[in-house]
Amino acid sequence: MPRVRGFLGQPQLESALTGIDLVIIPAGVPRKPGMTRDDLFNINAGIVRTLCEGIAKACPKAIVNLIIPIAAEVFKKAGTYDPKRLLGVTMLDVVRANTFVAEVLGLDPREVDVPVVGGHAGVTILPLLSQVKPPCSFTKEETEYLTNRIQNGGTEVVEAKAGAGSATLSMAYAAVKFADACLRGLRGDAGVVECAFVASEVTELPFFATKVRLGRNGADEIYQLGPLNEYERVGLEKAKRELAASIQKGVSFIKKDLYFVVAVVLRIYLD
Repeated sequence: MPRVRGFLGQPQLESALTGIDLVIIPAGVPRKPGMTRDDLFNINAGIVRTLCEGIAKACPKAIVNLIIPIAAEVFKKAGTYDPKRLLGVTMLDVVRANTFVAEVLGLDPREVDVPVVGGHAGVTILPLLSQVKPPCSFTKEETEYLTNRIQNGGTEVVEAKAGAGSATLSMAYAAVKFADACLRGLRGDAGVVECAFVASEVTELPFFATKVRLGRNGADEIYQLGPLNEYERVGLEKAKRELAASIQKGVSFIKKDLYFVVAVVLRIYLD
């Protein structure tokens, strides 16, 4: 029978991760009103780095869902980097997009599929409303309303909670939904396709969220963006500019720490 076990703190991290096939890291420190995701970056980046160091040691072959640029640099440093097994946060944006679009269409969110590409913050979140299933059309006003609401869904929750926390239920639902998709892929089920932020050549950026086919190796196939309308093409350029800076920030965070360690070692040696 399935068992649930609890672990607490960094001393038990290796025990928690040993033998694991799938690691889902849904959150770090929650946002408060007035804070952006960038405000949380240094704290949560440090948390992700520590977790990734544990993963590299205890379960280097696991499929991992978390902040990708930071994780990639940690795994490269440890010699365990496999881009197919590193899948970033997009499901939460898809869940919100499906819900908001379903409200406009008068449908059950479970009947709606909205591809969300790009990243996971503000304008980097790009819902492809021209590719919604079931096929439909939106007015200019509806397109702008839905895009803005999807891009700012996290902020909406933070403000509604007035300092009492950030997204919890939606994040838990998205985590379970994505974990289930990954496990079905690992089992060898056919046709498991979800949006995920992955190492990609779809754009000129090293990482980008698009639809991927999940399989035994993680992201077994990465799909192209497909046809975009003019509104989406403009949004894509905005998303790429913002996302490029965010990716560089994650890479620099790890490399900065590495340079610091090297400098300290050299200083000790020279002294």
